[in-house]
Amino acid sequence: MAVKNRVLLVLAILLVLSGTGLSFVSHAPNRLISGQGISLLSLISGSGWWWLIPILILLTFAFLKQNILLYWLTVLLAELLLLGLLLLAGKTAVQLAGGGESLARTSLGCGFWLMSGMSLLIAIDSLSRAIVNPVWRSAANVLLLLPVVILLMMGQLDQLSLMKEYVNRQDVFNDALWQHLHILLATLIPAILLGIPLGLFCFRSHHFQSTIFSTLNIIQTIPSIALFGLLIAPLAGLAAAIPWLAEHGVSGIGLAPAIVALVLYALLPLVRNVVAGLESVPDSVVESARGMGMTRSQLFFLVQIPIAMPLILSGIRIVAVQTVGLAVVAALIGAGGLGAIVFQGLLSSALDLVLLGVIPVIVMAVVVDSLFKFMVIFMDTSRR
Repeated sequence: MAVKNRVLLVLAILLVLSGTGLSFVSHAPNRLISGQGISLLSLISGSGWWWLIPILILLTFAFLKQNILLYWLTVLLAELLLLGLLLLAGKTAVQLAGGGESLARTSLGCGFWLMSGMSLLIAIDSLSRAIVNPVWRSAANVLLLLPVVILLMMGQLDQLSLMKEYVNRQDVFNDALWQHLHILLATLIPAILLGIPLGLFCFRSHHFQSTIFSTLNIIQTIPSIALFGLLIAPLAGLAAAIPWLAEHGVSGIGLAPAIVALVLYALLPLVRNVVAGLESVPDSVVESARGMGMTRSQLFFLVQIPIAMPLILSGIRIVAVQTVGLAVVAALIGAGGLGAIVFQGLLSSALDLVLLGVIPVIVMAVVVDSLFKFMVIFMDTSRR
């Protein structure tokens, strides 16, 4: 029988291999001892093999003629499989906790993460085939995480080590999350205020364009930790020379060097996209606008900017996602944020504490990316 959906077949095979070859969860008496892996097969052997039915059906779907109904059934099965994996992990954690053993830790294993990832990829791929409208497709992709949210609200995952780490550090986590968002906003605003005028200047003056791009390229190639370190001495000297800056939080370590470095990193993609967006405006459109009697400012704000805006927003999207990730490294110089939790987990060899910092960063990056993509899609749709 010929394969009708190769993507589904490959993802389903990887899903099976992840479940059979890797540990689903690991259990340890406390967070200081390495956990013992428990396979998925040993867990489902006691509760029946019906857990494998969705996987077998997904494999079968790969050989059937593809249509809208089959795509929606694939999404439904993938979501049910994700829900089942989460329920099984939560149930196993409750059983292994033994009621009063609060120090026991049940961590999610590689098998769980890969199987959950494959399930989400299967659902996302089927949604992309079932929904043509990009706006509705983006909204539907967000709803794929609904099972996770529901189970978290119901407390079904409370006995997992990851959730225990969150409960033990809830105040620290909330503060770190707001600090991370503060770093993101404090970087985006000056980056936009500097990057868009600089991109406009590069578009207007081709003589300086290559020099500016070369400088920004050099900044982009400097490793983040090195750039943070290079800014410590100048900012510390500046704060010592101007007490007013020191009173407002400018120093060699902390938020100030992190913001400066992140803004410098943000300039290259933003300036490039501004120039590319303005250059994408057809000459015929510009000549028609001039023929209608538009002034230079009217031409810029009413013609060039609206046409270039999707590319400019794409540049801001790249900068925002990049900043969310680089802000983790900024914790090394005392900027705070979720990176502080990540490095604390690395220093104490606590994987779940690392995940407590990493997972929100991933979610934040995906949400920011989706929001800007939605804005770009909406603008393209409005233009048409």
